[in-house]
Amino acid sequence: MPLYKRKPFALVDKPQDLKPQELVFQIHFTKEIFRSYNEYLKRINLYRKKVWTCKATGKGNLTYEEALASEEKASIRIQNIPIEYVAPVLHDVQYSMLNLKDLVNSIAAKLQGPFSEGAEVYGRKDGYLHLCKIIKVVEDAQETQYEIAWLGTDHKIIGKALINGDDLTGKNLPFSKRFLKSFVKDSTYRSLPWVLHDNLAKKHGIPTAPPEELKSKISMQNGLVVCHRKRKKSEETRNTADAREKEIKVYRRRNNVISENSLPGKNADGVPPFITSIDCVTLSHITCLVVVANEAQSMKYPIDDLLVQPTEEDRLLMERPSPCRDFNVPMECVGDLLMVWDFCASFGRLLNLFPFSLEDFENSLCCKDSTPLLIVESCSSLLRLLMKDNAEFSMAIENKKRKPKITQLTWAEYLCDFLETSCPLELCKHISTIKRGHYGLLEIHVKLAIFRELVGHALETDTVKERLDEYIEERQALAATRRDEALDEGRKRREEKELRKSKTSGKEVKEESNIPNGIILEKSNGKVRSGQNHSSRNSEVEHGDNASKKNAKKQKIETNTILEDANHPSNKREIHKLMKNEIKDSLEMKSAEERKEFIEREIEKRIIRISPLGKDRDYCRYWFFRRGGRIFVDNSDSTQWGYYQTKEELDALIGSLNPKGERERALKKQLQKFYTKICSGLQKRSKEAMQQRMEMEEALVRRSTRVRAPPRENPALAFLKYVNKWKEL
Repeated sequence: MPLYKRKPFALVDKPQDLKPQELVFQIHFTKEIFRSYNEYLKRINLYRKKVWTCKATGKGNLTYEEALASEEKASIRIQNIPIEYVAPVLHDVQYSMLNLKDLVNSIAAKLQGPFSEGAEVYGRKDGYLHLCKIIKVVEDAQETQYEIAWLGTDHKIIGKALINGDDLTGKNLPFSKRFLKSFVKDSTYRSLPWVLHDNLAKKHGIPTAPPEELKSKISMQNGLVVCHRKRKKSEETRNTADAREKEIKVYRRRNNVISENSLPGKNADGVPPFITSIDCVTLSHITCLVVVANEAQSMKYPIDDLLVQPTEEDRLLMERPSPCRDFNVPMECVGDLLMVWDFCASFGRLLNLFPFSLEDFENSLCCKDSTPLLIVESCSSLLRLLMKDNAEFSMAIENKKRKPKITQLTWAEYLCDFLETSCPLELCKHISTIKRGHYGLLEIHVKLAIFRELVGHALETDTVKERLDEYIEERQALAATRRDEALDEGRKRREEKELRKSKTSGKEVKEESNIPNGIILEKSNGKVRSGQNHSSRNSEVEHGDNASKKNAKKQKIETNTILEDANHPSNKREIHKLMKNEIKDSLEMKSAEERKEFIEREIEKRIIRISPLGKDRDYCRYWFFRRGGRIFVDNSDSTQWGYYQTKEELDALIGSLNPKGERERALKKQLQKFYTKICSGLQKRSKEAMQQRMEMEEALVRRSTRVRAPPRENPALAFLKYVNKWKEL
């Protein structure tokens, strides 16, 4: 991967929920996908700049494509290294703390020696190197000597000698040190300590665990080695740094530098004598006077979170609380659980399904004694929707001559028909179990897989698509109304400001003596206007009320006529305007704060898609559902889920986010933006949990008496009391 300004550069993640027919922009050499042409153009222009560096060779001033080509050539060269040298070199590279030059020299020296009997090397004789062969190794207490035989051009022995190891030199390696540097760079993903790629280390049997002496200096984060760098300065280094910062250097004509410490004392006027003295250069010969401050250039934040190095300021950050993970369903099923529950809660009116809590849905899925009514009503509502809009499923129902009405006794038959017509073979294996009436005995992941298929087919129906289109239009109308409200507030503030200025400057017109008795002065929009008496004004107000009522009736008539042909673009614009007018009419008698709250509340009701609040440095995503009352968090591959459920945990989470990182900075802004809303949801859920806990304690007390409470009154079985109040009759 090429380096950007000699630092790692992260590619753009693939957009989620890509549709097959969606038009996107892709960069062919990085395979990055963009929905926006402006983002694509910005990224491709960056790749064309000569600011990239080849990671394998260290060659810079390249474009991204040139750096990729250089890395590919380097990898081809590295593959040509003899196989017998690969494992020894990688063993020396793993967790080495030497710089690249010293590391390569030590590896080369190790590969060339020590010398053994029978090895052909070069020995120094009369100042020149001659080919020789080691006959015997003579080891003494002080040093090691070698008995060698000099070899001629035809490899015949022409003489013998006893020399030291310093006079022997091994044969050249089959690769150069420059080639070895490229091999080390390509085999590792970080330096100091040098750490090999996991697949390369496992291939050659090299341990990946760090040695004992490095465990205090490094740590593992997201499967990668991170080095702890302590940035503590001693008092001496701080004093020298302060002295350097205060040092003043004077640049004279011939680039001669005189520091402030070496300057002679100032005269009575406070001017250094080298300026006023005739023997030294005059002021016209002085080039400039520059104050040099050796301040470290501060890094521009925010940057990528993994590049943020811990500093002393980061100690003030709070410790991130660990999320709670006590789910009743298996961990790999939590994502499907949230998706199905959120869909049923968001489109409850469309499905004629009364809302239920996530805990009740989770407990209903875990119930194996029977099939709770909540599961029956949820499946039935989704199947009714598919019977109306799904042609394949409705045809299957007609062919089997089933009744069009789904009841609590026949819902399992319709569910089996859906599995036979629209589901994969893995789910069809459980049809016999459902037909025997043992739906509760199915595994939880099977139940959620069936729900996932139902929701997936429901999203493809025309009914849901039309509802989404309505939500989009209504959200656009509400957003336009919110913009108009903001513009009106800004205009009013400007008018009030101008009015205050006119009052303070004394520019108001006072003509009370010339005003007739029946005229009353009124102020509107910062201007003085005249009006009639109170009776005439009241008549005008009454006339305006009647006119507004007539306009409202007229608008209703217009909406009814326009909705007949809503597909025409001009009619869509008319509908948009009428919707804005209706919203403004409903906001007419409310205050500014009430209008804002009303608009935000109405926008939240029209949910189109749930998006995460953001990600932390480890790419963990944070979710908040309007009816959930908890902040859910999952890792990058959605294999681990957790949640925060108290206000204290939310405050600790916000305090632990480092604003120097791009992801955590954006996540912190979103949490602070919706802080009030999230807190109200958390507090509401905590009150409900406390009330349920008290009811359970009371139930335990009642069980200890002679009068035993019925089992259905236990708060833990509250999900069995669910009743669909919105069910079609």
